[in-house]
Amino acid sequence: MSNETLKEQTRELVLAIKQALIDRGEMMATAESCTGGLIASEIVNEAGSSAILSGGVVAYQNEIKESMLDVPHEVLEKYGAVSEQTVKAMTEGARKKFKCEWAVATSGIAGPTGAEPGKPVGFVWMAVSNSLQNEAFYEIFDGNRHEIREKAVYKVLSRLLFLINNQKSTCTNEH
Repeated sequence: MSNETLKEQTRELVLAIKQALIDRGEMMATAESCTGGLIASEIVNEAGSSAILSGGVVAYQNEIKESMLDVPHEVLEKYGAVSEQTVKAMTEGARKKFKCEWAVATSGIAGPTGAEPGKPVGFVWMAVSNSLQNEAFYEIFDGNRHEIREKAVYKVLSRLLFLINNQKSTCTNEH
């Protein structure tokens, strides 16, 4: 997929997420490490995004993951920043901090350096949570640093839209 195609498809995803959340009367938040705010940026590129985005945290350092998103120190010590447990904790922290129904998180190795055993460049953990579930998944993306980050944004937003569209509403404009 070309960069232009990916950009267009990401924008279409954002518009669909925005409409779905407005229809449900729900809000979302972001908790980003390797994507560095790109998810939130893609959302606020669209007018009226304040109707769905409560806020976001770029938690690049572990200390910020702990202090701003309440990721337990033990989780970071035991599993590392790039882990299922960490991204799940990041989404829960974001949901609580921003008092919203949905949250997404990313933590990965965008490169060109930083690879470790079992975690090559391009390895990204992502999570989507709401009050009913917290789902984490990973992918190993190819490309340069920018491409890896853009692909992670697209992937996590795709999963968010899928989950929104395949779940009953949990509230009615209570936010």
